[in-house]
Amino acid sequence: MPEKKGNELSKEKTDIVEKESIFITDLDEYLFGQGTHYEIYKKLGAHLTEKDKKKGVYFAVWAPNAEEVSVIGSFNNWNSEVHKMKKREPMGVYELFIPDVKEGEMYKYQILSKKGNILYKADPFANMGELRPGNASVVANIGDFLWTDNEWMDRRKKTDNNKLPMAVYECHIGSWMRHPVDKGEGFYNYKEFADRIVDYLKEMNFTHIELMGIAEHPFDGSWGYQVTGYYAPTSRYGSPKDFMYLVNKLHKNNIGIILDWVPAHFPKDAHGLGEFDGSCLYEYSDPRKGEHPDWGTKIFDYGKNEVRNFLIANAIFWMKEFHLDGLRVDAVASMLYLDYGKQDGQWLPNKYGENKNLEAIEFFQHLNSVVLKMFPGSMMIAEESTAWEKVTAKVEDGGLGFSFKWNMGWMHDFLEYMKLDPYFRRDNHYKMTFAMSYNGSENYMLVLSHDEVVHLKCSMLNKMPGFYKDKFANLRVGYTYMFGHSGKKLLFMGQEFGQDHEWNEAKELDWGLLSDPDDYHSQLVRYFKALLNVYNKYPCMYELDEGFKGFQWINADDRDNSVYSFYRKASNGRNSLLFVLNFTPVARENYKLGVPKYKKYRLILNSDEARFGGSGIVNKKLYQALKKPCDDLHYSLNLFLPPLSALVFLF
Repeated sequence: MPEKKGNELSKEKTDIVEKESIFITDLDEYLFGQGTHYEIYKKLGAHLTEKDKKKGVYFAVWAPNAEEVSVIGSFNNWNSEVHKMKKREPMGVYELFIPDVKEGEMYKYQILSKKGNILYKADPFANMGELRPGNASVVANIGDFLWTDNEWMDRRKKTDNNKLPMAVYECHIGSWMRHPVDKGEGFYNYKEFADRIVDYLKEMNFTHIELMGIAEHPFDGSWGYQVTGYYAPTSRYGSPKDFMYLVNKLHKNNIGIILDWVPAHFPKDAHGLGEFDGSCLYEYSDPRKGEHPDWGTKIFDYGKNEVRNFLIANAIFWMKEFHLDGLRVDAVASMLYLDYGKQDGQWLPNKYGENKNLEAIEFFQHLNSVVLKMFPGSMMIAEESTAWEKVTAKVEDGGLGFSFKWNMGWMHDFLEYMKLDPYFRRDNHYKMTFAMSYNGSENYMLVLSHDEVVHLKCSMLNKMPGFYKDKFANLRVGYTYMFGHSGKKLLFMGQEFGQDHEWNEAKELDWGLLSDPDDYHSQLVRYFKALLNVYNKYPCMYELDEGFKGFQWINADDRDNSVYSFYRKASNGRNSLLFVLNFTPVARENYKLGVPKYKKYRLILNSDEARFGGSGIVNKKLYQALKKPCDDLHYSLNLFLPPLSALVFLF
């Protein structure tokens, strides 16, 4: 036998350590019990390995209150007598190595409860699930994917997302686009989707994509917010490695990826986490704390170390094993308030008699501290719909430690204003300015999400007043206001081209609307690309989003004309952008506007250009400031403002 070289010996030893380390130890159980085993997913679940020179799978599941647990699956004809698991004390982890089980085999845990009930449960730590309507777990190997996104990952460690552009495209894979050939359900798999979405995002100038509904879920109509497989990308669109391909390709094309994450609740499906071992293991035992009456779901017990560990390790799992750039945390408010969506008698106050969930607060602080420290340059984004203070403040300052907070207040005010007949906008003028009054309180993201284009709320286009052409003009000026305003940005798919219908998860977007290059929809896409190009090109648009550091009103009070004017500025003071927005279908001739500098102002974006679907009246590009005071400034411009228009000037 030839002598082995040093590096070969080293590799062999490493392989042995890796295989041995899969089996759970007393230290693993101790850390799990303390709530600090951040890679517990490498121990619990189903893992391909070797034992006594036999290849097979090591199964481990936490079920402390079970009387007996067996592994049943395609490899033993689903017979519970063949592979009974051994219980470890004191944590109540059941484990078993089964030789000859291979990747792709389906399995479940059969649990005999102390009450004598037999339960059939999917593996909470499974990395793959059976395609619905089946609900078994599947043995998967996620450890040998060849990542080639090192350049992105290294660069991310050194980035400050607060100072970078973020134009996020919120997307639901199953309804973005359907397969033109597939005779089945018509889904693109993760790989096919990757090849198409990357080209589209680059063409449209989006910087990030946020994916809905990736963790395994049984019901399509839940959009992925009723999760049963927290550690498994849904098999609707392929394998875990197919999902890795998607992330890798996005990164290779300099596009970040954010995932919707749902630690607020879970469904009552029999194969899921509910009463997992015959007891309330993952949920609060008292239904006044453990159930959402409106949603019909269970609430995680954030006071239990092992449950907090399950969730925190899950966030780490997605970030580490799948290279995600951020998590958007769903329904944060429902976790923070004990009485969220509940009537008197349906909830329990905390020890101080308040409605704050102290355990959830501690959970968020622990979660965000660990994740953002382990993955520099990543993001934790809160969908928090109330006035809870310090959502994005540092934990050491009493905050929750999130990177960004969805600005739901801005969204509601913006939509209420935009839906109005322009005649009534003057009486609601300050809906559009109010968000800047509290802009410094959090790191905000402005969102027009999927929730705003479902359940009879109308698509963005059909929220707009006026004739069909006016609706597009409203969208152009509205989107310009959104992207000019302080804060990062998110837009739901289809709204960039004026989707006619509400979103339906069972149908693809109306791509046929873009078949005519001279149609209003194609013109809106053209404008949106130009708007995002301006957003990404000029640091003043994103570099100083907090407070008023990078934003300055010129006139926030012109309610009679429904005109808003402001400018954005960068840290170096160069290449500022002036925004003038007319929200009425009436032209404003000789509109006098104060400006901060005596120089020439170059028009770089005009929503009323003919190529964007406008009138094309304004064609002048350079405007010299006059030495005439206006709006408490020393200089001014005289402008012609077309109806329902946005003008953006570089100075």
